[in-house]
Amino acid sequence: MVLLVVVCILLTPVLAATVYLRLEDAGTLREDARTRGRDALWLGHAWIDGRKSDTDIAELGIRLAGTGIKDLYVHTGPLDNDGTLSPQLYPQARWFIDAVHRSLPGIRVQAWLGDLLTPEFDGLNADDPATREHVVATSIQALDLGFDGIHFDFEPVRSGSTGYIAILEQVRTITSDRRALLSVSAPVIDPLPGLHSAGAALFDHGKWWSQAYFAQVARHVDQIAIMSYDTAMPVRSLYAGYVAEQTTLALQVTPPPVDLLMGLPAFWADDLGHHGAAETVAAAIRGVRVGLGRTDRGRRAFGVALYVDFAATQQDWADYRRDWS
Repeated sequence: MVLLVVVCILLTPVLAATVYLRLEDAGTLREDARTRGRDALWLGHAWIDGRKSDTDIAELGIRLAGTGIKDLYVHTGPLDNDGTLSPQLYPQARWFIDAVHRSLPGIRVQAWLGDLLTPEFDGLNADDPATREHVVATSIQALDLGFDGIHFDFEPVRSGSTGYIAILEQVRTITSDRRALLSVSAPVIDPLPGLHSAGAALFDHGKWWSQAYFAQVARHVDQIAIMSYDTAMPVRSLYAGYVAEQTTLALQVTPPPVDLLMGLPAFWADDLGHHGAAETVAAAIRGVRVGLGRTDRGRRAFGVALYVDFAATQQDWADYRRDWS
């Protein structure tokens, strides 16, 4: 009997969360909750290291035609742990930028830069002033190539990190002067208040941000893209509900001029943190549309971002076009 009571106590919050997320997915899909022409696509490193050709550019143009994709985040790093970036990593960056600008007018190309961070990894230390200066210099280095913006993906950034905010403040000065964009990838927001603190204390992992810290980061950038995947949700309805909740939480605090983009899982993985049959592009878009439709359906600075081009299937693209474009 005691064991039964303990099990019931442990399962109660799990069951409550399950019911809550299922209800989150129960919203109505508004027809006006679709692309605003401000979507993005993460691109792999092959586009700038010499593995792609003009034929690939033409095929990319066909892929993007008729969609709402405005920005391409092309993998240009990773940064060295001191914040520097070797030019040997991007021999064809200028070719790619010029080819996109010539063949795909209106599409912007941003340098996707990042690294693993301390203290969780032996990586870049955002709290070190010298390292931050190197990141600023690297950003200038990328903009000098002709990139339309800088897209940072540092992981994991702990909720409340002042070093990360300092990087954004310093780089934003440069991008503003150059009339370039500053965008970031962001982890999901606490689905439960204080969960980021529990995650850091119990698992030494900064998976979540508080809503307040998300808002602080959003105030320092032009675009913020939530990596709304790897959620451990076991079925599509719960995943869609989770994304709907994330969309609402982000919309509540993202400044109106800042582009808020919700990440779509255009890749396959099947492990403890990501159930491939549940985390689909179609399920994510459903959650995005529910969250947008009930929270801020008139917002223009909003979109989705597909991760990632080299793993996306024909079905992923078909779902994106049918349900969002």
